[in-house]
Amino acid sequence: MNAYVGTPTSRVDGRAKVTGAAKYAGEFPADGLLHGFVVEATIPCGRIARLDTSEALKVKGVLDVLTHAKRPALADKDEAWKDEVAPEGSPFRPLYDDTIKFNGQPIALVVAEDWETAKFAATLVRVEYEQNSFATDLEGERSNAAEMDKPHEPRGDAAAGLAQADVRHDAEYVIPTEHHNPMELYATTAVWGGNGKLTVYDKTQGVQNVHKFLCGVFDRKPEDIRVISPYVGGAFGSGLRPQYQVVLATLGALALKRSVRVVLTRQQMYGLGYRPMTIERVALGARSDGRLDAVTHEAIAVTSRYEDFARNDTGWAEQLYSSPNSRFSHKLVHLDVSTPCDMRAPGAASGVCALECAMDELAIALKLDPIELRLKCYSDRDQSENLPYSSKQLRECYARGADAFGWSRRNPAPRAMRDGKELVGWGMATGVWEALQMPVAVRIVLTSNGHAEVSCAASDIGTGTYTIVAQVAADALGLPIENISVRLADSTLPQAPVEGGSWMAASSAHAVLAAAEEVRKELLRLAGKMPGSPLADAGLADTVLIDGSIVRSSDSSRAVSIADAMRHGNIERIEKEKLNQFDEDKKHARNTHSAVFAEVKVDEQLGVIRVTRIVSAVAAGRILNTKTGRSQIMGGVVWGIGMALHEETVMDHRFGRIMNANIAEYHIPVNADIHDIDVIFVDEPDAHINALGVKGLGEIGIVGVPAAIANAVYHATGKRIRRFPITLDKLLD
Repeated sequence: MNAYVGTPTSRVDGRAKVTGAAKYAGEFPADGLLHGFVVEATIPCGRIARLDTSEALKVKGVLDVLTHAKRPALADKDEAWKDEVAPEGSPFRPLYDDTIKFNGQPIALVVAEDWETAKFAATLVRVEYEQNSFATDLEGERSNAAEMDKPHEPRGDAAAGLAQADVRHDAEYVIPTEHHNPMELYATTAVWGGNGKLTVYDKTQGVQNVHKFLCGVFDRKPEDIRVISPYVGGAFGSGLRPQYQVVLATLGALALKRSVRVVLTRQQMYGLGYRPMTIERVALGARSDGRLDAVTHEAIAVTSRYEDFARNDTGWAEQLYSSPNSRFSHKLVHLDVSTPCDMRAPGAASGVCALECAMDELAIALKLDPIELRLKCYSDRDQSENLPYSSKQLRECYARGADAFGWSRRNPAPRAMRDGKELVGWGMATGVWEALQMPVAVRIVLTSNGHAEVSCAASDIGTGTYTIVAQVAADALGLPIENISVRLADSTLPQAPVEGGSWMAASSAHAVLAAAEEVRKELLRLAGKMPGSPLADAGLADTVLIDGSIVRSSDSSRAVSIADAMRHGNIERIEKEKLNQFDEDKKHARNTHSAVFAEVKVDEQLGVIRVTRIVSAVAAGRILNTKTGRSQIMGGVVWGIGMALHEETVMDHRFGRIMNANIAEYHIPVNADIHDIDVIFVDEPDAHINALGVKGLGEIGIVGVPAAIANAVYHATGKRIRRFPITLDKLLD
């Protein structure tokens, strides 16, 4: 019998995706399907004084134009619009009233027989505004920053520690606004059921979150709406909250009693969430031997006028570096923009970038190797909670990553390493992320022919949830993986949270184990009743499922096949559902860690930067699937290269409008930008975190990568760039 957990198993949904059999939210057919196109506001703040739809309605094939003045009823209370991950504040409500909160806000939906007609008619909608004064510039408004609740309590006296330090470093690092650009556009197909019921196919990371949201917004009973999202073409956090197109498609279906599809354009997707721009100020004080005396980290971040979005940018030093004194602060500047949202490793991707650049600068000031400094400051406890880690193999990450990279050959002097006309730089940084777990329920239906269907409302956003669930189920039920089918992302299935935070692999895997144990209990009961059963006196702890049989652990010859047990019990199927919840562990901190090493080559005359090598050594507990796991880390590394060198949403603050709302001018890495990426999984047994020792990989791959590249650019050129992305104009300035 094969053991699937921990092996490089190919994606069970891979064939469906590469052959086109997998259907996405904008691809589901429906009889009499109509298409909606969104009309957007062209000012950042004010109100609609006049909205004329008459010319659009004259276009052949246009059925209606929905506006705040002409639409089905929407909920009034804030609570109805709050999804399960909504920040504090009053959520945005599309087509609710005449108020304009941000440039690109949806203000009308043209519904027509086909998408091209709807798009054309949308150009004929005439809008007049009363514009108010506005602000969209974080740096220009930073004096208005408001302090949030402290992410961590201060320890000691950070001001005194900095003042008394032998060596101090104090600098600001600017991380720009960055937008998600998943391959799949945001889309919803709301299928009218003819009896007022709707089946909503939506691009989302949480079908039950969207389901509850729609029921609240439209005052519908849970049985009136079903939300399905079997495949997601990337989301990276942008689909954690319901996006406005799901409201608009549902509005259209309810208004016209027809099925309606709304697919946003690439440009319109820039009106959705984004990684907020932040100004990160890090101050470090150290003794001459490298030990830290004090750490302070302040983040000033963008949010909208109507919600307070904030993540943990600061405080990561508490989990990485030992210091007797620390102080952390997170401030928000409210601007006339849409609310930011989670983007891969929210908070950490930005905050650790600043921290790790600062640590590199401190190492240079102390004339220490960057790894040596980190080892001198290494913390075996989460200092904010004063707890040991359930496991922390970061030292091994440093050692194995450095060895694979060849770090010992590094000449520490800037501009000392060359390859022809290019300057060569080597840099490194640490990565850290939380190891989170959430309650998840799973249903298993086992049939007497040895096939099992595993179902759960969890989404698979491309991370491999289908495959992980199949692997764990195959091992737990003692069946070939080909005998396992997996159903996900339907709001009628057993409960699951939104898929994010790197928690779904650990959470869903243990829910599968819990449900499989219930199946095994039933099989043992049936087998024990068989005449002359070799398992008549066996207890649950004495048995396992192997090769299609229930077997006594201590004696494999004492076994009963699943088929025989079910046949003698006169049943065709066993159906068991189990909600798995994790016991709260107040004795350990739980994190994943990495050590990232980067090589860059910089054209000395042109300033062109190439990232030629990355080594990422990751400690993330037990790796359930080394093939999809490696893919996750590689994807994070590529995005980290984008953060370091490419990505920046540019706003024209005169108009509060994004200037590069497309993937021609919003730069992201392409194949030519990516060279060697080596992923090393450091063995990290963890008996405390959960039964399988699993932590999750979605986020940790990106954390630390931008800083490692920035540090390598300094090593190559001798020029420190603290404003990201690092572009050739900044190097040549």
